Amino acid sequence: MKTLQIFLLACLFTIVSNNDAVAQSKKTETFDVSGNCGMCKSNIEKAAKSAGASYAAWNADSKKLTVKFANNTSTSKIQQKIAEAGYDNAGAKASDEAYNKLHGCCQYERKALSAKEKTDCCSNPAEQACCKESPAKDCCKKS
Repeated sequence: MKTLQIFLLACLFTIVSNNDAVAQSKKTETFDVSGNCGMCKSNIEKAAKSAGASYAAWNADSKKLTVKFANNTSTSKIQQKIAEAGYDNAGAKASDEAYNKLHGCCQYERKALSAKEKTDCCSNPAEQACCKESPAKDCCKKS
């Protein structure tokens, strides 16, 4: 009987120590994500989780998303996935195509790009194709 108690105690200790190790390897980040409503909240959180976040909570009032994730993903991967879903955020801007696919109530007011972002867009070879296709876009107008 005493051997069984020691075995169970050892198992409990192992489980607790493993949970601590997992908790220590998780990172928590908070960043801005544009959106309007409950549907946005659902889409943003779903996109974050599909990029590897174990926890995602977006606040519609503050426009802040808090995510928790392990080392198998990164903030930039999560931000990119959210942008692909149509939501501009602190690390990635949604394409016009992704934004236009959003439901009408989810189409938030998009912020204008800063002069630096406009210049960077046109100097970045990956973005230059965009400027050739749509020269009227704000990102293609140098300040």
